[in-house]
Amino acid sequence: MTHIELLLQTYEDALKMAFEADAVFDFLDGEVKSHIDFIVSRSESNKGMATVLTTLLAHKMVVPEQDIRYHQAGLAGGFAGRGIDQSYVTPFMKNVSFPSMAESGWLTRSLEQAHPYDLSYPGKITPKEAKTAFLTIIDKVQVHGVSANNVLLYMFVLLIRQRDNMKVELAKPHSLSIDAIINLLHKHFTAKYSSSGASRLPTLAIYAAYQCMMSQVSRYAEKTLCPLESHNSSDTQSGRIGDIDVNNADGSAFEGVEIKHEIAITRSLVTDAYEKFKIHNTDRYYLLTTANMDNTDLESINVEIQRLANIHGCQVIVNGVYTTLKYYLRLLNDPAEFIDCYVECMKIDETIKFQHKTMWNEIVSGNIQAGQ
Repeated sequence: MTHIELLLQTYEDALKMAFEADAVFDFLDGEVKSHIDFIVSRSESNKGMATVLTTLLAHKMVVPEQDIRYHQAGLAGGFAGRGIDQSYVTPFMKNVSFPSMAESGWLTRSLEQAHPYDLSYPGKITPKEAKTAFLTIIDKVQVHGVSANNVLLYMFVLLIRQRDNMKVELAKPHSLSIDAIINLLHKHFTAKYSSSGASRLPTLAIYAAYQCMMSQVSRYAEKTLCPLESHNSSDTQSGRIGDIDVNNADGSAFEGVEIKHEIAITRSLVTDAYEKFKIHNTDRYYLLTTANMDNTDLESINVEIQRLANIHGCQVIVNGVYTTLKYYLRLLNDPAEFIDCYVECMKIDETIKFQHKTMWNEIVSGNIQAGQ
């Protein structure tokens, strides 16, 4: 495996673990983890150190027999760490928005000295705790057999968490036509993400539309839009009837919306939806999807919808997310209000990651096409 393939694979593995509440990192001892914790906490001010350490760990995984303390080709038994950094590591760090140098971590004076990175390395790395952490990790990997893969994985998990907890100033384009807004949303929903959570975006968009409609559409006068539940919460356990709920003044269910991302609506999904609202006097229930509706078995679905209307009275509506959003936006006094609400939803929703936010800015700036 090449350096870049290894970096990308480790990054993908770290993404899966970064926001798991029950993620366990007992593959490393407490001392090693505490040193990695410190290096990541200093990664913005000690970018060179974090970059060099990433390079050394990655190279150890690619060439296990290499003594990574000998980081320059001019050292006996050494290798050209700076070249690997410039070619692979720094471009990777920039691409995933980790703290990175302009060219290479080896341009840092305290790290470029022609001495091996052993515990007696003379470079003036500051603060002292950073030098201790940096050299101890290298010693643990090279001398004591600690897995370079485990160290890099844990380091990437922490860097991802640190990055994703940073505030991103999200673009709020105004003066857009409804068609232009729908086009932005389509690109945002269908972009390729490494992080999980993209399936939450259509729900946030529909919810943002409801936030606007509550005060502008007479149907929702004296009604309450319920706060969004956690993306992973079960409707049956929470007592909710959909991903989005609108209640009457007395708290009873008035309208529910269930949103599927790239999942076709089937008759069985309609039947499943009935199980959620059957004990409530619900007026309408929407089943919306971002999937193409062209091959939807509407005849079978309509038969089920009519059956439910006969036994319950609720009007079940099956439609596409984009078609629905276009209709909702036409009801608003100013569609720009929807953009503001959508952006605010992204800011506060815990499911939405750094990557989803920066992708939105890229799309608004015109640099990203759908599916990229």
